[in-house]
Amino acid sequence: MLKGILLVFFGACSFGILSTFVKLAYHDGYTLGDVTGAQAFFGAVILWILFFFQTKTSTYKSKEIKIKTPWWKMILAGTCTGMVSIFYYQCVKLVPNSVAIVLLMQFIWMSILLEFIIYKKKPSALQFLAILLVLFGTVLASGMIEAKISALNLTGIGFGLLAAIAYAGFLMLSGKIGNEYPPLQKGALMITGACILIFIIFPPVFLFNGALSGSLLKWGLIISVFGTVIPPLFYAEGVPRIGTALSSILSAAELPVAVMMAGFVLQEQVSVLRWIGVVVILSAMVLPNLKYLKQKSI
Repeated sequence: MLKGILLVFFGACSFGILSTFVKLAYHDGYTLGDVTGAQAFFGAVILWILFFFQTKTSTYKSKEIKIKTPWWKMILAGTCTGMVSIFYYQCVKLVPNSVAIVLLMQFIWMSILLEFIIYKKKPSALQFLAILLVLFGTVLASGMIEAKISALNLTGIGFGLLAAIAYAGFLMLSGKIGNEYPPLQKGALMITGACILIFIIFPPVFLFNGALSGSLLKWGLIISVFGTVIPPLFYAEGVPRIGTALSSILSAAELPVAVMMAGFVLQEQVSVLRWIGVVVILSAMVLPNLKYLKQKSI
């Protein structure tokens, strides 16, 4: 139980520190295409290498794995991950780091809305309350109350909301297809899909123009490890140990970690009012899972 809790918690923290490194890569003069391309490319390479070595183990060879989902569907599903990176990192470029992560957290109510539209699954009273809390918490945590309207970058906010939509779609697809694949193979296929999409939109000139001889190699490896390697592997191992409800709550660690990194590393000003907004959003993530936790404790 403790191992599962730690794995999910550190997986969420890994996501939380990601945007800070992206911001630092921008400070070094790298572009959106450089950052997203390097993350997807190195992430895919690392995951395929790890999967290759896994296939050589006796444990893997002894398992009979029946693959039902075509590999190309996994690659297509992975394009959602590519869209999350493109939209979110563009958002990080235009708004403060602490605001970007709050916008991404809108995937909470967007996921509920998608389930209703696609699967006709009506939100419960707790889920509806969670949606209201997320919207209220966003107003506080983003600094909208304290800032002038003219100071808000509406384009950045738009990209943040697009990232949240793409993330909600990714979570839905990830939970519905390819669950028979080994976690490493599933992750590698999906990141490959993200890499293909990103390379179509942003041709990988960073591979040839000498950018990797600078700090892009460092940032690319760091962002890929914390964004595309650690979280899916830790979640794949940790979630089955502790259950979905507790995992969802622990995943909320991503938000305060991102805000703390923004304050301590990037020296962004995070007021008490914005911290209250963070707490409200975290509460919204806990609420829909209360009934499952109660059932588990009985």
